Amino acid sequence: MGFLFAFWLSHYSVVAGIIWGLVLGGIGLIIIIVYQSMQEARLKRSGILEVDKMTGRTFENYLGHLFRSQGYRVKVTRESGDYGADLVLEKNGSKIVVQAKRYQKNVSIKAVQEVQASLAYYGAQQGWVVTNSGFTASAVNLARSNGIRLVGRKELMNLMLTLNDKSDAKKQSARI
Repeated sequence: MGFLFAFWLSHYSVVAGIIWGLVLGGIGLIIIIVYQSMQEARLKRSGILEVDKMTGRTFENYLGHLFRSQGYRVKVTRESGDYGADLVLEKNGSKIVVQAKRYQKNVSIKAVQEVQASLAYYGAQQGWVVTNSGFTASAVNLARSNGIRLVGRKELMNLMLTLNDKSDAKKQSARI
């Protein structure tokens, strides 16, 4: 691309080169602005900004609702003494324990350790840590070595968008 521009520039005026540079730069800027506005709209549509304001317990209950919409039977455990699981999901004979973390910073290795410990207590086949945030490198490494699924902000947003789309479809069909 640079070679073609240099060739073109050597055969045409510098002023034309500047004009083309400004045009291409403007197009690039427009693309960036459109992409950012689409990302902001996606954030708002998903509801993740509301999740960021929830208490930990409200987040656990919200996740229960979210997983029910995905066809899971859900049990929200008690607030303290939960043996490392905030939710117990069941679907197709499989049991999953979930550690929910509504955080502003990355989730640490402790959450992975907690959900790993809860597997045996609840007789679960899978363990998940779900957060509105991200994960530390040590949490990712431990989860990977123990088969724990990490659901971070982006994947949570995708689940939320699926729920919102289902809800919107139900509202539309109710109007008809």
